[in-house]
Amino acid sequence: MRVIFLDLDKTLIGDDYSPEPAERIMGRLKEAGFEIVFNSSKTRAEQEYYRKALGVEGPFIVENGSAVFIPKGYFPFEINTPKEEDGYQVIELGERYRVIKEALDEISAEFGLKYYGNSTVEEVMRFTGLPERLAELAMRRDYSETVFSWRKSGFEAELAGRGLRVSRGSRFITITGDTDKGKAAELLLNLYSKLGGVESYAVGDAPNDFPLFDVVEHAYILGALTHPGAKNISSIDELLEVVL
Repeated sequence: MRVIFLDLDKTLIGDDYSPEPAERIMGRLKEAGFEIVFNSSKTRAEQEYYRKALGVEGPFIVENGSAVFIPKGYFPFEINTPKEEDGYQVIELGERYRVIKEALDEISAEFGLKYYGNSTVEEVMRFTGLPERLAELAMRRDYSETVFSWRKSGFEAELAGRGLRVSRGSRFITITGDTDKGKAAELLLNLYSKLGGVESYAVGDAPNDFPLFDVVEHAYILGALTHPGAKNISSIDELLEVVL
């Protein structure tokens, strides 16, 4: 079995956030027998939008490794999870959104922070370039916050001192509990391994993907960043050339 973890923003999805350019890539990966797992900073609501558009039906990992959502009955064995929600078994690894937002609210004035929780839909659209419908989905957060802008530095250390994790994506800074994309991927790979041998792959483009690269056998990074365990590729199309 081959399992591939895909980042979304700037990796599978381009600047216009349309799923259409990714349809051909996804079709080729499915034809090759890959189990496709989105592993992204995006929320459950956003990922469900892309899953539906691209016909992906398996597990997925949200908000930088904060939770693993597994469709109930997906694995042919029992999974003991403390939470079931809307047809998913949910393994929560991160912190609740309320806790993270409260920490940001306490320091936002001092550092001039703007994030989903203190922005209007119109501001989110301006910061991110998201169309209104996707901006609304992005604001439905469960486990993390995204800092779009700040007036002065130092807030990252302040948040780390409160036990929160600060990670950089391709454009913004994400605040989560003590988890990352790698922890969530490793948990899911352990479940897949119960089905037999697993060959694992990952594709990303930013520092918040580095923990993911550390737990897979074949890692690929888009762009100029380097990671000792990842091969650089120039585009998502080049991925097909090296994995198929």
